[in-house]
Amino acid sequence: MEKARGTEEAGKFPSLSPSPPTIPSNVNPESMKPPKYSIASRQGVGTSGKQISLLANHFKVSVNATDAVFYQYTVTISSEERVVESKGIGRKLVDRLYKTYSSELAGKRFAYDGEKSLYTVGPLPQNKFEFTIVLEESFAKHESRNPDGDGSPVGTGKRTKHSYWSKTYKVELSYSAKIPLKSISLALKGVESDNSCQDALRVLDIILRQQAANRGCLLVRQSFFQDDSRNYVDVGGGVLGLRGFHSSFRPTQGGLSLNMDVSTTMILKPGPVMDFLKLNLNVNDVRFGNDAHFWLKAKRLLKNMRIKTTHRNMEFKIIGLSEKPCAEQFFPMKVKNGDSGEGQTVEITVYEYFTKHCGIELTYSANMPCIDLCSLVSLQRYTKALSSNQRASLVEKSRQKPRDRIRTLTDAVRSNQYGEDPVLSACGISIGKELTEVNGRVLETPRLKVGNREDCVPRNGRWNFNNKRLLDPKKIERWIVVNFSARCDISRISRDLISCGRNKGIEMERPHTLIEEDRQTAQASPPARVEAMFEQIIAKLPGPPDFILCVLPVRKNSDIYGPWKKKCLSDIGIVTQCICPIKINDQYLTNVLLKINAKLGGMNSLLEIEHPSNLPLIKDIPTLILGMDVSHGSPGRSDVPSIAAVVGSRYWPLISKYRASVRTQSPKEEMINALYKPLPNGNSDDGIIRELLVDFYKTSEGRKPKQIIVFRDGVSESQFKQVLDIELEQIIKAYQHLGEVDVPKFTVIVAQKNHHTKLFQANAPENVPPGTVVDTKIVHPRNYDFYMCAHAGMIGTSRPAHYHVLLDEIGFSPNDLQNLIHSLSYV
Repeated sequence: MEKARGTEEAGKFPSLSPSPPTIPSNVNPESMKPPKYSIASRQGVGTSGKQISLLANHFKVSVNATDAVFYQYTVTISSEERVVESKGIGRKLVDRLYKTYSSELAGKRFAYDGEKSLYTVGPLPQNKFEFTIVLEESFAKHESRNPDGDGSPVGTGKRTKHSYWSKTYKVELSYSAKIPLKSISLALKGVESDNSCQDALRVLDIILRQQAANRGCLLVRQSFFQDDSRNYVDVGGGVLGLRGFHSSFRPTQGGLSLNMDVSTTMILKPGPVMDFLKLNLNVNDVRFGNDAHFWLKAKRLLKNMRIKTTHRNMEFKIIGLSEKPCAEQFFPMKVKNGDSGEGQTVEITVYEYFTKHCGIELTYSANMPCIDLCSLVSLQRYTKALSSNQRASLVEKSRQKPRDRIRTLTDAVRSNQYGEDPVLSACGISIGKELTEVNGRVLETPRLKVGNREDCVPRNGRWNFNNKRLLDPKKIERWIVVNFSARCDISRISRDLISCGRNKGIEMERPHTLIEEDRQTAQASPPARVEAMFEQIIAKLPGPPDFILCVLPVRKNSDIYGPWKKKCLSDIGIVTQCICPIKINDQYLTNVLLKINAKLGGMNSLLEIEHPSNLPLIKDIPTLILGMDVSHGSPGRSDVPSIAAVVGSRYWPLISKYRASVRTQSPKEEMINALYKPLPNGNSDDGIIRELLVDFYKTSEGRKPKQIIVFRDGVSESQFKQVLDIELEQIIKAYQHLGEVDVPKFTVIVAQKNHHTKLFQANAPENVPPGTVVDTKIVHPRNYDFYMCAHAGMIGTSRPAHYHVLLDEIGFSPNDLQNLIHSLSYV
């Protein structure tokens, strides 16, 4: 994005009338420390809107032994004087420990997190224990005599044998802390305390995780997944979506509740490794003995996967693939000759060993690494990024209608038999089996203003521009159409677009030129095709166009899209709109024109409350609205930088126009570090906020924001304080750096979408109507939060946004704030 002109002048807003005060000579911007903030508490509830009866996927939890105390013990596992990572083997050892030494532990049942922490209700007899545990496992050992009679492995028998291995471990338990269950009761009453409530809730969650682990479930954070083929969703590429459940205890106004929701994780499709390679690498046959590139990809793909060998029934982890195929990979083996009983060591190939000594014919592996007898075990997570087709398939196959989801959740709570868990019983906890009834409200739908001062009233969260004109249509004089080998008539598309634009108020000249991709170029790589297209554009145009209409051959997953957007937006700076004309009609063209007009700086519609301004607490005081988010690279890609993006409102008192500013930062870093970025000379600030403040000043007739509303997306509850301490502090410093002593009033709101609370209509099978708000019963007992579903859920089950008001110095009433957020959802 091009920075606003005038930002190069350090320490001041642009020199527009009225001019801002300079920094007082005795004040250093760096020394003006921003105030420290604490998270706001609830000041009331909203009343506007129509009442509606709802259900929420929160199950009531009763706590009858509030005086119970959890005792935490640290678990240390060692073997042969060496500390062992407990992950993977810890649960087996602790299970064996309880069975072996239960009497020494006074029969206390454990809640174990699988790693380093173990919890009991009440203390163990001692503060420190040391136990010796022997783990023993058996495996099938199947070997048959060589049919040719010319030698066989030593110890070979005619029948399947069971061999055993055992290992001795030392398990040490040492007292760590006490966690009173009473802290939850205090939190439910809204009493601020230390982290003991969160600690107690974490112990309760660990109890449920342990119960799921005992049932053989795959555990992923606070979700668990049963190995049941009825829950599989095949998304292609050897990958399955596995449906399971999220569960977490939450303090609410209505008491302690168990939030239960359907969850999905991705796993490898269990079965022969050969089948997985065919599916994931998209080949029909994997007999590529000499294809080094194929096996390099296969080696990377298979690393760390767990497999079971079909001839021995033993489980292993793949650490690599042999460099040589089975027919060339030798290893030493001791055999005995005839009846003499004397053994000797011979070099034998892996292929020969299986075919001659085991009587097993290898279908594939003679000219490949030996993966014929390997099968992927079940419940292995697939953590790589899904393709667009896989994501679309997952969404389509795993969505549930509201009533189906209710049935799935209630069945799960009943079948999990939480009442029989000995640790939950010891602390007097019982879990209800019905969803929570809650009262909600449906806010009035915001009205819009379009061209010719006409009103536009959305219905069921949707609206269109049929027979309507745009509010501020832009004139398009020089534009072109480029076609990347799509089978269509681009001349007709351009004529239809001009005609549709005329009906919407957009004056479009005929395109300057229509450019078809050269047939030979169509076989090149996507970046090369884009470069070749731009060579044609430069040759045929006297100067840069207003925008480029780009026609792509496929609607989804076009490999041209990424390189084209980078070239146009990042390298050149030209507005572009991509289309795939599978079905061209007036509605499709109208949607395309809405995007084009907005990209060119036009305005399609305004909220009625903006025209003229009737926004409580905003219309009279210059107010900047910021929206902030950070997007991260795909899972497993730690080398890809994260992208921080912030949008800021313009042309106060409007709230419908925004400018964006983007920066990169360290991979997986959630807190934005470029909001305030002083340069080494100390006089200049190259941060995001300065850029947006200057833009607000220039577009708002020289007014400086006296109020700033911050919407922050994508942070968890554990990061709320960081938003106030790190990000808000940067915003204040950026404001002060421009010579301002008086700090604006702030309202800071976190919007969460990645949560597990769902709302259902109590008396209807459809999703909740758009504008549904809940700010009682299932919300936090002290903090200021509420749920809002502003959109219409057409498929699946709607997910409301969960808003947390961390700070409200501006002083919105609950009604005003909820209506403002609802209105912004229609911008």
